[in-house]
Amino acid sequence: MYQVYGIPNCDTVKKAVTWLTDHKIGFEFNDYKKKGITAKKLKLWSKQVGWEVLLNKKGTTWKNIDPAVQATITNEKAAISLLVENTSMIKRPLVEKGDKVITLGFDLGVYEKVFQ
Repeated sequence: MYQVYGIPNCDTVKKAVTWLTDHKIGFEFNDYKKKGITAKKLKLWSKQVGWEVLLNKKGTTWKNIDPAVQATITNEKAAISLLVENTSMIKRPLVEKGDKVITLGFDLGVYEKVFQ
């Protein structure tokens, strides 16, 4: 069973969830806003894809934080601490199976290749 992590009102998450549902791929949705995320889980993902990839610097949440705070996010430990408190800054959706990150974000070509 796949685990999909994200925020339900995110357009990218909606596209991914719709695609998975339409292709009858079983998954459980994990809402960051309701369930949060642990530092342990983020560290596991960071080891696989890199903390720089997990941290969504293109989103409004990142852009709205103080530049002085942004400047302190220079390593995995600082990024994970920030992401635990500000789950909206995690790139999404993240699809996991077991403890392995399958995809991050939504790219139709990637989904067709990975899930078919």
